[in-house]
Amino acid sequence: MIKVLVVDDHPLIREGIRQILAKINDIILEDEASNTSECKRKLRDKTYDVILLDLSLPGESGLELLKELNKKYKDIKIIILSIHTEIDIIKRCFKLGVSGYITKEAAPEELIKAIRNVYLGGKYINWKIAETLSSYFKYENGELPHEKLSEREYEVSLLLASGKTNKEIAVDLSLSEKTISTYRQRILEKLNLKNNAEIIYYAIKNKLIKIEL
Repeated sequence: MIKVLVVDDHPLIREGIRQILAKINDIILEDEASNTSECKRKLRDKTYDVILLDLSLPGESGLELLKELNKKYKDIKIIILSIHTEIDIIKRCFKLGVSGYITKEAAPEELIKAIRNVYLGGKYINWKIAETLSSYFKYENGELPHEKLSEREYEVSLLLASGKTNKEIAVDLSLSEKTISTYRQRILEKLNLKNNAEIIYYAIKNKLIKIEL
């Protein structure tokens, strides 16, 4: 029996996964967590084979959690279940040891296939992620400036690039406005930028965010 822990802050998503896995004989939804703190508590009490992880979580992000999971729980297979299809996010996740990455619009049978594949030691990505990764090889060799950002700095940079204020980001991430201001300053220094407008331009130029027309 493959024991699964799902980490997602949306009850409807967790309920949907629960209903999907309830029909499968070799996979069981052992536990659920709505944020990273709850996930860590679950991991201290039980063992799991696979974690289904959303990246957009309140407080500490899924990317930050991945760093810890990669160090402490190397035997657990991790599948990212996310709405994000940006190349840099996908690259960061695989660098942090994930075994699979699928979008939330994936069909139920694809989720089941992904769980079974990673449990057996394989890797899994769905067609939409494969399409995005096809552009990976177009990148130049060497580290891009934004790849020097920490996971939290990177997350804040994307929120700044989306046009959010320090105060709005502080609310979204459950952090103080002063902390966000500190992250913003580090981002500007590491990317050699001067203001939010340049952060937005950098993000668009490097395809870190999508522009809706």
